[in-house]
Amino acid sequence: MDYKELVVWQKSIFLVKEIYFLCKILPKEELYSLSDQIKRSAVSIASNIAEGSGRNTTKEFIQFLYIALGSACELETHLIIGKEIGYFQEIEQKIKNINGIRKMLNGLINSLKVNNGRKQ
Repeated sequence: MDYKELVVWQKSIFLVKEIYFLCKILPKEELYSLSDQIKRSAVSIASNIAEGSGRNTTKEFIQFLYIALGSACELETHLIIGKEIGYFQEIEQKIKNINGIRKMLNGLINSLKVNNGRKQ
């Protein structure tokens, strides 16, 4: 399957766009610190889904999906930090989107494990 057909990848791309717009409100002194970390973790979700789908084995794909899952947790943490220090006001919808992506990633991982002939 082409990764671009995966709903979780499509939602990840939408999230990246949201995150880039959100980072525009950060102060200039955060340009190479928090802003960069937030953007990198958001991009990493979609990128690891894509990279994993291009690998040779299901096991490798699953490993990259786990990395995407970790990036989603990292992104959520960065947003919480941004809110805690007063940079962001409303992050609830973005966190809801992140949690939806995490659920989809877990579902895809479990499906791939079952379809690969072993439930781990």
